[in-house]
Amino acid sequence: MARVTADDVKLIMDNCTLEDTKVDAYITAAAELVDQVFASDAIITDTLLTEIEKWLTAHMIASSSMRTASVERIGQAEIRYTGVWGKMLESTPYGQMVLTLDITGKMAKMGKRTVSVYAIENFDD
Repeated sequence: MARVTADDVKLIMDNCTLEDTKVDAYITAAAELVDQVFASDAIITDTLLTEIEKWLTAHMIASSSMRTASVERIGQAEIRYTGVWGKMLESTPYGQMVLTLDITGKMAKMGKRTVSVYAIENFDD
């Protein structure tokens, strides 16, 4: 069940003009992901889960329907946006906040695979 509303999400986002029903669709996805990632985690409080869900929703919206350019130019006038952007959650300021709020590091590890290496003493046996 979602912890946040469309109004909660729009409060932290600049220029979000999506209708509440569309924001609700992103909230549903974010809530499910937060529930799955932190299902058995007793360290994270309900308040922190709510904040993670809110910022994750904003990240999802910004990643899919509010893409911004790093440079905007009209004639001689130019605007360059500041910030360092990476992949996945690092690609928006909202996702970066999710990583900051997640004290367990689970969101940062999402999608990464664990690698195991086994050594064989020799092949002659």
